[in-house]
Amino acid sequence: MPLKTLPYRELAPLVRHYLSKDDDNAIALIRDLRHVRARGYLTLSELEKVCRWKSARALRHIRSNSSARVRGATKRALATRSERRRLEALRGLKGVSVPMASAILMLIDPKRYGVIDIRVWQLLYAMGAVTKKPQGVGFNFANWYQFLKIIRYFAKKLGVKARDVEWALFLAHREYQNGRLYQH
Repeated sequence: MPLKTLPYRELAPLVRHYLSKDDDNAIALIRDLRHVRARGYLTLSELEKVCRWKSARALRHIRSNSSARVRGATKRALATRSERRRLEALRGLKGVSVPMASAILMLIDPKRYGVIDIRVWQLLYAMGAVTKKPQGVGFNFANWYQFLKIIRYFAKKLGVKARDVEWALFLAHREYQNGRLYQH
């Protein structure tokens, strides 16, 4: 989805302009999942909630995971300090792509994570912050980690959560997209 010409030369003013505390319906789900980090794992029903929020298309794949598999994979993901191992553990679940894994992490820890998706990546590409995958699909660990470094940098600089930065990028893309991202 090509973007219209952006009236920003740098990311910081764009992010500042679109920062919003009204970050959609994620707030309620973040609240519902706030106990997960302390407990150390997600249940299958909690993972289904995440899936419905992020991409209901993957729900049948998510449901094909056993409760024990979900508990084990999410426990490994939350127990490690390695971002690579965290992502790999989550991606070991059926139906969990890099964007879905990023959604899981954001909903559990919005201070440190945001959701990587087509919109935010395309906006970062248009601003020159990333130089690969202009279409914003087919993410791997390196793409996700680069995205994390960018949103964490701006979160620290602006005194906000990583989710707030990601949501600002999402909102900016929505405003400057040409046409519709998803055709129904």
